[in-house]
This record gives sequence, structure tokens and C-alpha cells, in this order.
Amino acid sequence: MARMNRTGKITSIAASLALAAGAALTIGVTSASAGPEHAHHAQEQAKAVVGHAAPDFTLTDINGVEFTLSAVLAEEGVNAVVLEWFNPDCPFVKKHHVHNQTMKSLASKFEEKGVRWFAINSGAEGKQGAGIDRNKLAATEYGIEYPILLDSYGEVGHLYEARTTPHMYVIDSEGVLAYAGAIDNNQMMRTLGDTNYVEDALTALLAGEAVETTTSRSYGCGVKY
Repeated sequence: MARMNRTGKITSIAASLALAAGAALTIGVTSASAGPEHAHHAQEQAKAVVGHAAPDFTLTDINGVEFTLSAVLAEEGVNAVVLEWFNPDCPFVKKHHVHNQTMKSLASKFEEKGVRWFAINSGAEGKQGAGIDRNKLAATEYGIEYPILLDSYGEVGHLYEARTTPHMYVIDSEGVLAYAGAIDNNQMMRTLGDTNYVEDALTALLAGEAVETTTSRSYGCGVKY
């Protein structure tokens, strides 16, 4: 009888250990499955928001030169950074690069004031206006002297929630996103607006003043993710 009790106890202990092991395994699986969800949530929180730190990123341009946003902002004399979402075959991009010299003129005007300007193409491989060859040709055709960065997987585009080409972002010297939206207030395909939001934002920042219009609805072609 005593032997049976000992056997019963051993069996009970074994069952308890098995249950505990199963519980531990279950906890481990739950933690593992929660990891990606947490990472996704963190990524969502890290997206570009006006008034907050602009998400850092590293991209390579059409000439193979690598640029990191935080490193550019840390350069001596840099007072602001402009990001221009770009697709050379979009009619609204051509509005500001071919029919008008909006981007080139602004980039040139503010370059001597410490503003760095970057075009970003988030078009996926095989999509309109994507690829290194097309963008190298566009740089020559359009006379673009500032870097054109390639984001073929769309990671930076999604981080900044870039929806159109163009879609503009102005980042101040502290790395804070000061403006996001359209280049100007005229959505027609060739006519310029009477207000250029990017120019106004840069002028205010360089004067040490608050940016009056911090967001607007961008217009153009959808980014070809």
C-alpha cells in the first residue's frame, strides 16, 4: 500500500512537472508571438509626425553615395533638410521640374543658407519612374544637382507616410519635422500656386520664427510602392 502511495505521488509530481513545462512552453510561445506585434507597434509610433523628431534613415543615391539623415543634420552649417518624394515620370513632378523650376530654384536659393535638399524615389522595381537608370537620366534631363535617393522597398516612404509625388517634408536643425504636405497651394498640373509652403517654412525656420502652416494635403501621383 505504501508503495502504491509513493507511486501515486511520483505520478502526481511528474504530471505537475509536465503541466508546468507545458505552461512554460505556452508562455514562451506567447512572448515570441508578442515580439513582432510589439515591434510593429514601435514602428508605428516611430513614424513621421510634425512637431516630433523626424525618423532617421539611411539611403543610397543614384551615384552610390550613402546618406544618413542624422549625419547630414550633424554637419556643420546645416540649418534644415528638405525631403522631396520623387517620380520623374509623374506629370505633377514634371510640373515642378520641367514646366517650372520650383524645386531646382528653391534648392539653389536655400543651399547657401545651410539647407540640404534630397529627392527620394520610393518606387518599387518595375514601377513607373523607378530604378537607378531612369533616375540617373532624370537627373540629367531635369538638371537636378541635389542627391536622388533610392528607396525601392518603400521602407522610408512608409515611415514618412509619403502618399504622392511630390510630397514634401521640412526638418529643422534639431531634427524636428516642421512641415509635411504639398509644395504649394495649386493642384493644377502645370500652374503654380501663390503660396509655396516649403519656401514659407524654410524662411520662418531660418529667421527663428514658428512655421505658420505646418501641414497641408499633398497632391500628385500616388507613390509607386
